Amino acid sequence: MVIGLDLGERRIGVAISDPGESYALPLRTLERTGNTHDDLQAILDVVREYGATTIVVGDPVSLSGERGIAAKKMDEFVGILAKAYDGAIERVDERLTTAQVTRTLLAADVSRKNRKRVVDQLAAALILDTFLGRRKR
Repeated sequence: MVIGLDLGERRIGVAISDPGESYALPLRTLERTGNTHDDLQAILDVVREYGATTIVVGDPVSLSGERGIAAKKMDEFVGILAKAYDGAIERVDERLTTAQVTRTLLAADVSRKNRKRVVDQLAAALILDTFLGRRKR
């Protein structure tokens, strides 16, 4: 199993692959606590619950392809995650994933309340699906 993460400032979207690692499914949204250790523990709890062997993290590269402040924060978090997790950690360019999901939900006339509840996990599923698709090639 592979877990996908869309790490935001307030929430962490989580997605999971099917057992055959062919497609991604939105799983849940974790609220950020403001404490890196607690956020890390919540992620590791999900990873253990599903027996994931790989974590795929969205990499917030800027539209120009440069690594800005958000990417540097992500580098730090992934470094901490790598020390606590024995499996593989992969990164996927997440440019515009949340915007793409939001547009899709708006087009489907999903209410603001329901969009907020699922947008992060759907973005995580898109990130994970991108990884799974590339790996198959």
